[in-house]
Amino acid sequence: MKLAVFDFDSTLMDGETLEFIAREYNIESLMKKITQEAMEGKIDFFESLIMRVELLKGAKEEKITDICRNLPYTYGAKETIKELKAKGYTVVCFSGGYETATIPAQKNLGFDAQFSNIFHFKNGILTGKLGGEMMFSDSKGKMIKRLQNILNINEENTLTVGDGANDISMFNFASKRVAFCAKPILQKHANIIINNKNLTEILNYV
Repeated sequence: MKLAVFDFDSTLMDGETLEFIAREYNIESLMKKITQEAMEGKIDFFESLIMRVELLKGAKEEKITDICRNLPYTYGAKETIKELKAKGYTVVCFSGGYETATIPAQKNLGFDAQFSNIFHFKNGILTGKLGGEMMFSDSKGKMIKRLQNILNINEENTLTVGDGANDISMFNFASKRVAFCAKPILQKHANIIINNKNLTEILNYV
């Protein structure tokens, strides 16, 4: 058995979920600034999550759900996942984003499981709070190790794909570490670098 773990925002999905939502509330530039600093490792990932979700306090659940169901996926995402599964990979998505986006993506793209964070809504309104499995800079590393133990898969048979600083921790447990259109901080930890926004190029390395 083999394991492939993909980041979601700016990897499987072409953009950042919170920025698509922020666009509807005219705060995209501020959201983008915080996201960029987090992905470059300039501010703590957990702190950035708190800051960004607080900016959206009061947003309607219905609106957020609609946006997340219609996010654009990266070119070649579905085809790459299908081919990896045909080659014996279990394909999983780890997202510092939200299951409101990753659950529809799992259905649309065909990966096997998703681990992400959860918006806290009350009476159909975003409270500005969140919870979940991917809230810290080391969350992906801890989760990939758990999956490897459960599935009895070693590092040699593990592929990871991401774009930002919070993907470093999972790169530590994989023999194939793909920096996909990634920030320089992640490229330093990668042994495969793809700067063309076409996920099928990953298939050249498996």
